[in-house]
Amino acid sequence: MTSQWHGTCDLRLFKKSNPNEIDSLKTIHQAKCTAPLKLMKVFNDKKDGRCEIPILHSAGGIVGGDQLTINVNAEEASSAICSSVAAQKVYGSRGRSKLNPQGRWANQKCFFQIKKNADFEWIPQELIIYQGGLFEQNMTVNLDTSSSFLCVDLVRLGRTAAGEELGTGVWRSSLEIFRENPQGKHYEFSDRLELSGEALKSIHGLERQPVFGSLTWITPKVINQKNLSDLLVKCRQQRDGLEGFMTCSLLENGISARYTGSSTQSARFWFYRIWSLTRVFRKLSMPEYMRIWPMQENPSTDTKCPS
Repeated sequence: MTSQWHGTCDLRLFKKSNPNEIDSLKTIHQAKCTAPLKLMKVFNDKKDGRCEIPILHSAGGIVGGDQLTINVNAEEASSAICSSVAAQKVYGSRGRSKLNPQGRWANQKCFFQIKKNADFEWIPQELIIYQGGLFEQNMTVNLDTSSSFLCVDLVRLGRTAAGEELGTGVWRSSLEIFRENPQGKHYEFSDRLELSGEALKSIHGLERQPVFGSLTWITPKVINQKNLSDLLVKCRQQRDGLEGFMTCSLLENGISARYTGSSTQSARFWFYRIWSLTRVFRKLSMPEYMRIWPMQENPSTDTKCPS
C-alpha cells in the first residue's frame, strides 16, 4: 500500500481590535498547518497593511492519493495575498502501480470565507502535471457583498521541455463563488473544467497547447457597471507583446480572463497586468511581486504602472 499525505492549512486574517495601536492598519494572521503544508515567513510591512502569506508544500511534489485542504477566514477589513512558495509538481499516477493501474487522484480543497470589507487574493505559482498525473481542485468562496476576491489558476500539462505531454493524465477544477442573502446563496461565479483526452487536442479545447490559465475577480457589489465595462476594455488592451490566445469577459460583478498557449511567462504577465488594473480601479496600492516569486522581468506594457 502506497503512503499518502493529508496536509492542512488553516488561516485566520484580522485587524487589531484597538484602532489606536501603531499596527492597527496591518492585517495580522494566525495559522495552523500539518505536513506537508507549512507557512513560511509572513510579511505585513506594506504601507497599506496588506499581509503576504507564502505556503510551502514541503514534500517536493504531489503523488496519487495526496489530499490538501486550505481554509481561510478573512475577517472584517482584512487585506491579504496568499501564494505558493514554488511551482507545484503532480507526479504521474496511471500505469505506475499494479495495485492501482488506473492511478489515484490527488486532491486540493480550498474554503475561503471573505467577510465585510475584506480583500483577499489567491495567486499561487503554476501547477505542473506530469504524464499520467491525476489532479482535482475544488475551491469554494463565501464572499460578503462589500468584499473583493481575486484568484489565478495556471497549469502546465506535461513536462513539455522534455518532450512530454499529459497523456492519460487529467486536470479537473471546480470554482464556486457565492454571496449569502435572505433567499439563500447567490452565485457570482461557478466554473467546472476538465482537461484530458480529446479536449487536449480539439479546436474547441486546447489544440495541443500545454498551458492553461484563468483569472477571476469578483468585486464589491457597489461597483458601477459602466466603470467595470470600461475596465474590461483596458484589460483586453493589455495583451500586447504576449504570445498565446487570451480572452477576457464581463461577469455580473467582476471579470473573468482565460489563457491558452505555450508560455507560462506570457500567461503570468497577462494576469499581472489585469491584476494591476483591478488595484488601480479600486484605488489600492499597486501590486508588487512577492519575495518568493522567481520573476525579475517587468510584466507591464511599459515602465509605468497601468492607469
